[in-house]
Amino acid sequence: METVILAVVIAVVVLGVLGGLVVGSRRKKTLPPPPPAAPDITAPPAEPHVGDEAETPRDEPRRTIEEVDLPDGSAPAAVEEPLAPDVPEIEVPEPAEGRLVRLRARLSRSQNALGKGLLTLLSREHLDDDTWEEIEDTLLTADVGVMPTQELVDGLRERVKVLGTRTPDELRGLLRDELLKLVGTEVDRTVRTEPEGRKPGVVMVVGVNGTGKTTTTGKLARVLVADGRTVVLGAADTFRAAAADQLQTWGERVGAHTVRGPEGGDPASIAFDAVKEGKEIGVDVVLIDTAGRLHTKTGLMDELGKVKRVVEKQAPLDEVLLVLDATTGQNGLVQARVFAEVVDITGIVLTKLDGTAKGGIVIAVQRELGVPVKLVGLGEGADDLAPFEPEAFVDALIGE
Repeated sequence: METVILAVVIAVVVLGVLGGLVVGSRRKKTLPPPPPAAPDITAPPAEPHVGDEAETPRDEPRRTIEEVDLPDGSAPAAVEEPLAPDVPEIEVPEPAEGRLVRLRARLSRSQNALGKGLLTLLSREHLDDDTWEEIEDTLLTADVGVMPTQELVDGLRERVKVLGTRTPDELRGLLRDELLKLVGTEVDRTVRTEPEGRKPGVVMVVGVNGTGKTTTTGKLARVLVADGRTVVLGAADTFRAAAADQLQTWGERVGAHTVRGPEGGDPASIAFDAVKEGKEIGVDVVLIDTAGRLHTKTGLMDELGKVKRVVEKQAPLDEVLLVLDATTGQNGLVQARVFAEVVDITGIVLTKLDGTAKGGIVIAVQRELGVPVKLVGLGEGADDLAPFEPEAFVDALIGE
């Protein structure tokens, strides 16, 4: 019995000791740190509603209703009128009379190589066969042509033989006389634009592209306006881009009306309408710019003939002017022949005469076609188209 009691006591003591150890170990463990305090979060600004300002209002000076100027209703506010389109200023061309004389200095600077060359050769003490051959070569190089050259040389040889001694002034006079014979002083070079008993005069301008045909038509309009005439332009060159625009610009500068059609349209129809409108308006002259036909294309040349026939149903043609580039030489003569077969050429316009020393083309083309040179172009200026004056031309050719 005592043994049992002792065993129970020992067991109780052992349990008490073990319980104390467990409690002590728990007290020695580190407690976890307390949770951090919740951070302060700033709420996002509220989205603005309809009518709210996009930013925080600031204190600004404000006017009261009494301080605001209100319209009194006496007069409505002025409304600016839209600007009218610019109207091209009408130019006043310089008079055509005497233009070639005024432009003589420009012509002589580029042309008198021919005159100087001939005078130098003629001034030699002995004029043998070699010298006369050089004179012939000089004339041929200047595009005078074979037959006119032979005539000129024969005339010079005869007069030099009779003259005997030769001063520079005598030689210049001799050469001037012979050249004037070839150029022709008795020919009527008037551009016929005043038919008797009717209006308008009708002029058709023909030529190959690149000769200055459309520009010449515009410049001719300036010559006529300068002489007090009224003009209608017919833009029948419908195959070259911007040809109608170019011609219309020339017309607007001098107050001439331009009749035109769609690009690639029927040239004969436009030419017909131009003459018809010119008659209705009562202008003095109708100028028709035709397409620059290649003289090697039979079909295109036939169409040019059609334009002429259609125009003549409305009114007779008073002039057919052929525009030639003076720098093309013999090729220009070929062009002249073919055009003359299709339409009856009545006059020649030589352009770019200031750009070459080959002034003899004036003589050659007149001899080839049997029609006179009536106008010459001496530069790029608007008033550089001049009526051809033989004396002024020859004087410029041989120099002062």
